[in-house]
Amino acid sequence: MSACCEPAITNELHQADAEDLARRLKAVSDPTRLKLISMLANLPGLEACVCDIPEALGVSQPTVSHHFKVLTEAGLVDRRKDGTWVHYRLRPQAFEDLTTALSIPLPVA
Repeated sequence: MSACCEPAITNELHQADAEDLARRLKAVSDPTRLKLISMLANLPGLEACVCDIPEALGVSQPTVSHHFKVLTEAGLVDRRKDGTWVHYRLRPQAFEDLTTALSIPLPVA
C-alpha cells in the first residue's frame, strides 16, 4: 500500500465469509440443483420427499440424493428422515443471507 493515501477498502468480505459464500454459490451453480431449489420453493411447506422428485426431473434417485447432499452441505436445505424416505426442505434464511451477501453497493459514477 502506498503511504500517500488512506486505505480505500473498509468493508471487505472476511476470508471465512468469502469461503462460505463461494461454497453456497458453487452449490447453486448447477442446473439440476437450481431446478430442485425451484421445485421446493413452489411446494406447500417448501418440502418434498426424495421419492417424488426423480420422475419430475428425469434423473435417477441416486442423482437426486447426490444433489440434495451438496445443497445440504452448503446449508441451503435441511434433511428429515421419515422411515425409509428422506424429506428435504428449503432454508429460507440461507437464501436471504445469500441475497444479502450478493447485494454489493456500487458507487455511482
